[in-house]
Amino acid sequence: MTGCLNLITDVPGLAVGNAEDARLASGVTVVVFDEPAVASVAIHGGAPGVRDTALLEPEMTVERIDALALSGGSSFGLDAMGGVLAALQEQGRGFAIGDARVPIVPGAILFDLLNGGDKNWGRKPPYWDLGFEAATKAGRMFGLGVAGAGHGANTANLKGGLGSASAITSNGYRVGAIVAVNSLGQATIGDGPHFWAAPFERGAEFGGLSWPTPAPSSALDMRLQTDRLENTTIAIVATDAPLTKSQAKRLAVQAHDGMAHALRPSHAALDGDIVFAASTARSAPPPDARDLAEIGMIAADTLARAIARAIFEATSLPCDGALPAWRDLFSADGWNPAPS
Repeated sequence: MTGCLNLITDVPGLAVGNAEDARLASGVTVVVFDEPAVASVAIHGGAPGVRDTALLEPEMTVERIDALALSGGSSFGLDAMGGVLAALQEQGRGFAIGDARVPIVPGAILFDLLNGGDKNWGRKPPYWDLGFEAATKAGRMFGLGVAGAGHGANTANLKGGLGSASAITSNGYRVGAIVAVNSLGQATIGDGPHFWAAPFERGAEFGGLSWPTPAPSSALDMRLQTDRLENTTIAIVATDAPLTKSQAKRLAVQAHDGMAHALRPSHAALDGDIVFAASTARSAPPPDARDLAEIGMIAADTLARAIARAIFEATSLPCDGALPAWRDLFSADGWNPAPS
């Protein structure tokens, strides 16, 4: 597509802001919509942490939202949405109730409290301030890897991070994804550099390595980051196709396939896996049934790519016991295993 950045901001009508604290080893990512957007959510993990997601169900009254927020910090990170609200209120944004305006900012959190960062913040957790900062920095360009909500994220075997990707459907609808990958399972196959999401890769956006041939004997073994409740992959997919809330709900459900494509395992009892779906409605023609199916399919593919990009772009944290980054173990230019 023209002017493609391979980021969710290729979908017109939205901007992204990141804020992070290196000492804290955590951060916040915010998607701010130029105009209130139709959105919904699908929660398929067994241990989610969320704010204001009930209003995204199709039968609920509020039809549109102003922003979506992803945060580290476990439940403390839910304060980030308050900071985003304050930033948007200063801009005159929000759902009108008489003379009052209330910005609508649902969000989700991931657990990164044990990643080696300094979490001794005293009486006031820093996430409100990080949410405010992220909202005020929103723009078309933003960092990947150790950035925003992905700053302190980990996978089972490698440093996690923030990833994004975009695509376009056969009828010209734009689709994008952004994800903070803090998964219970692995994004890579066995002990090698190959990504589960390889069949969906475009160009060499995460190394161009394809799947290993032959597959290692350990490829299908389950390897977990931990047996504790420390894991969540939180994502947003967006399109410029005009959608109803019910259609956005179905888009969120379909997009979850991207987690299953890219992470093994996913959607477990110890995960809090969540996908938000939003429509900026910048494309004039309403999608038909075929278009809706393709938008959902492409959203899943794009989310899988974004997950792999998060791992590929990450760098390790300067903390004791920090997991290695993909780039620490495998050259970004490829991988040559030692002879057996």
